[in-house]
Order: sequence, then structure tokens, then C-alpha cells
Amino acid sequence: MALYTTSIDSSLSPSDAFAYMAAFENVAQWDPGVLEAQRLTDGPVHLGTEFRVLTQTGKRRIPLTYRVTEFEEGSRLVLAAATSTLRSVDEVRVVAKAEGSTVTYRANLSLLGVLRVANPFLASTLKKIGDRARDGLRRELNP
Repeated sequence: MALYTTSIDSSLSPSDAFAYMAAFENVAQWDPGVLEAQRLTDGPVHLGTEFRVLTQTGKRRIPLTYRVTEFEEGSRLVLAAATSTLRSVDEVRVVAKAEGSTVTYRANLSLLGVLRVANPFLASTLKKIGDRARDGLRRELNP
């Protein structure tokens, strides 16, 4: 299991920052490891909303279907995706600050099955991926 957490101060209001993050198809705008992302469920984001995300690590493309597993309108969102070899749980928290908001993004990755033995080495890879995504997220949350 590997955990990556970052907090970003945003010029966006808490409601605008949360709306941007909850529309998880936006992940393709800020995470360079994501080739494409789309919402699979119609209507506003809610518990059970699904997103298809195509990631690329090295030459390997990994399609993931993320599902909203926890949802607190305006403040917290948890999404989870799994394949036979990987489980990803992402959490977003948004809090108000004097001007704008602070967005905390937490990614928890675990390798499954026979790949489980490589979990101790996953943290350094996730840090590199996470730092690139953090830079993109900082840009998008401060237009």
C-alpha cells in the first residue's frame, strides 16, 4: 500500500473548488498520468456516480472505473477503483479559508494478487506521480 497526500491553497471559493474536484473527469486536465477521463453517470455528482479514467504508467495503459463511495456535498468526496491487480482510493476534502479554499487530495494505491509483493516499492512511484499531479492541480485551482 502507498499513500500520497497534498494540500493546495486555491483562489476558488470552497463551492467552486469542490465542484471542480467532484467532476472527476477533470482529472485529465491536472494529472499528466491520465490520458482521458469521462463521467459515465448522468446528472450531478452523487453517491454512486462513476467515471472512466484511462491512465498510463510507462508504456502500460490502465483503464479504471472510479465510483463515488462517500459524498458530503461541498466538503468531502471519496472515489474507489479496482482491477485484478490494483486498488485505488482517492479522497478530496475542501475547506474554506479567509480568501478561497484549501483542497486536500489523498491517493491510496495497493497492488493486489501476485503483484502484492511489490507494494513496498510502490510509495516512491506514487510520490513521483503525485508530485506531477499536484503541480497540475495547483495550476487548475488557481486560474
